[in-house]
Amino acid sequence: MYSNKHILKISYPIFLSLLAQNIIQVIDTAFLGRVGEVELGASALAGIFYIAVFTLGFGYSMGSQILIGRRNGEKNYHQISDIVVQGLLVLIPAALLLIPVMGYVSERWLPYMFESKEISAAVNEYLDWRFYGLVFAFTNTMFRAFYIGIAGTKILTYNAIVMALTNVLFDYLLIFGHFGFPEMGIAGAALASVISELVSTLFFIIFALRKVDLVKYGFTKIRIQLSVVKQVLSISVFMMAQYLLSVFVWLLFFVFIEKLGERPLAISNIVRSFYTILILPAQALGSSTSTMVSNTIGAGRNKEVLGLLGRVIKISLAITAVIILLVFLFPRVLIQIYTSDPVLIAETISPMYVLLSLLPIFSVGAVLFNAVSGTGNTRNALIFELFTLTFYLSYMWWIIIHLQSSVALCWTSEHVYWLSLLTFSFFYLKYGKWQNKKL
Repeated sequence: MYSNKHILKISYPIFLSLLAQNIIQVIDTAFLGRVGEVELGASALAGIFYIAVFTLGFGYSMGSQILIGRRNGEKNYHQISDIVVQGLLVLIPAALLLIPVMGYVSERWLPYMFESKEISAAVNEYLDWRFYGLVFAFTNTMFRAFYIGIAGTKILTYNAIVMALTNVLFDYLLIFGHFGFPEMGIAGAALASVISELVSTLFFIIFALRKVDLVKYGFTKIRIQLSVVKQVLSISVFMMAQYLLSVFVWLLFFVFIEKLGERPLAISNIVRSFYTILILPAQALGSSTSTMVSNTIGAGRNKEVLGLLGRVIKISLAITAVIILLVFLFPRVLIQIYTSDPVLIAETISPMYVLLSLLPIFSVGAVLFNAVSGTGNTRNALIFELFTLTFYLSYMWWIIIHLQSSVALCWTSEHVYWLSLLTFSFFYLKYGKWQNKKL
């Protein structure tokens, strides 16, 4: 049985890893808020479009992570290398193929989605550089899946720090053109992100060669095994579809907001940036829950799963309560990280309070929904996602397009999403037949 200390020990490095991945968008937002409202709003749309493509690789890696966790729980360590190697052999060629394809899509199709030509031009300028990072981003997902799956997450802490510092440095140099570097604006933010992902990949490779027990995990025999790819895909294909649909609808949220004007889009990007950071503790606990559930089932201790989930939820709610209090007390100070415009700051406060009211729902929903995936029943997770997105999209269209509501009310769409997902996941884990799922 996992103790509270053990849960936090596993989750903390995952939190830092997620922070490193998301901090790219957060840092970009903070820097671009000093460039202009168009760049601030465009970075949200471009960033989400990139993430929509990234989720294809991330979904595959999550399926791999679940399978690695199961093999680790069974103590079949030598089979883990096959999962990692096949993942890299699938994801790296996929990334190389996606770069030109998505470049064409962003140039030819995306402009039709936006009202503002300035926003459209800035989005394309960002994506022209950003897609080159897919090769490194996909590679990094497999390294993270390996370390999280074997519960050896300490390395993720160091990698997170290196990645974040690299991104801050090159954002400073390339956005504003300091120390002889070209002044690239929003394109500089994209290139800085690509460089930070490359540095992250190199860090993972060097660490693996120097510190990982390659013999224990079977890395002494590198081979192509299509049967392993098929097995991973049987789990991950549903997660890939789930993540892609989720992020695509999330992109539609910002496309709808853009139709309200450049100011509402800029406000929403600031709120999105806070959302990205404030949910990270609960998101990390959710990700570790997937691995802990998979390990627990693999060890034959199915009856301990629900008790484990109860304790993770309590930890998640406690951390979330502290976050809510801090943000509630100092909203203006925090918003000033992104902009010095007093009007923009004032108009962002109400949506921020709406976001705070969402966090307890997210902190429970993320744990339960990841637990569903951790049981290996990713088909069910996809079904839950489809029903949830139907409710979410309908409400979003009604509140934004039909009613032309304030930004604060528009953000209540997230409440609909997470309440629905939480409810489906709860009833499945409580009453569903998941205990005997074989992987």
